[in-house]
Amino acid sequence: MIVKSVLQEDLLTLAEVKELLDQIRLKRADEEELGYELRRAIRHADLFAKGTAEESQAMVAELMKLEKMNKQIAVKIADVRPTSKDELRAIYAKERFTLSEEELNSILEIVFRG
Repeated sequence: MIVKSVLQEDLLTLAEVKELLDQIRLKRADEEELGYELRRAIRHADLFAKGTAEESQAMVAELMKLEKMNKQIAVKIADVRPTSKDELRAIYAKERFTLSEEELNSILEIVFRG
């Protein structure tokens, strides 16, 4: 398939992608066989998606309220759902700033609630 132009672009969590792919699978199941790439994408989403799309959206919204947070990092945290401060530091490794213990604790608190 050749894409001529991008109409809209948005960051999605893996749980949201899983739900979209499930809708596509149900819609296409009766009409045609699913292509290789679509089957692989569905399998990947099934294996690695954590929680539901609503939970992930709520977590991203709550994370975005924090000071040193952007959309890409919030989506990554919602996808990975880190369980320790070291995992959080790995997510922030490419950023030009470091997080204080208080900021790490507040992020982990949001993740554990979600």
